[in-house]
Amino acid sequence: MQFLSDLWVPVEDAIMNVLRSAHVVPGRYVVPWMDGGELMKTPEGRAKVEAGPIVYLTVQKSGMPNMGIMMAQTLVSSLVISVFVGYLAWHALPPAADYLEVFRITGTATFMAYALGVISESIWFARPWKSLAMNTFDALLYAGVAGGVFGWLWRV
Repeated sequence: MQFLSDLWVPVEDAIMNVLRSAHVVPGRYVVPWMDGGELMKTPEGRAKVEAGPIVYLTVQKSGMPNMGIMMAQTLVSSLVISVFVGYLAWHALPPAADYLEVFRITGTATFMAYALGVISESIWFARPWKSLAMNTFDALLYAGVAGGVFGWLWRV
């Protein structure tokens, strides 16, 4: 079953058992390990890469994710982005700016903060383009809300 960009691996249990037995700790991994490009300097290394697959793997700690902490971190990151957007708007806009001018500047800055930074994930780390498109749509929604709130509160 495919949902957005996530694919199910038919040998999921076997892969999880190998990772457990290898005591792989949480982190981001690449297979085969390129060792700063050293792998590509040998015929064996190039053959390994050509044979594939190339895997980018993110490992989280075992157990149920703590949704409360993750939601709190999301809130904090959103507040940090909003502080920077507000700082930019404070320097770019006059105190008497109208709603649409504030909306345009703050909405654009918010969109940039949420959407543009993750493009490199699709370019360099094979994040599916469909996933990037969904993230970009979400960023557009966030930008609309943020621009609306800044525009509404600008003269308050």
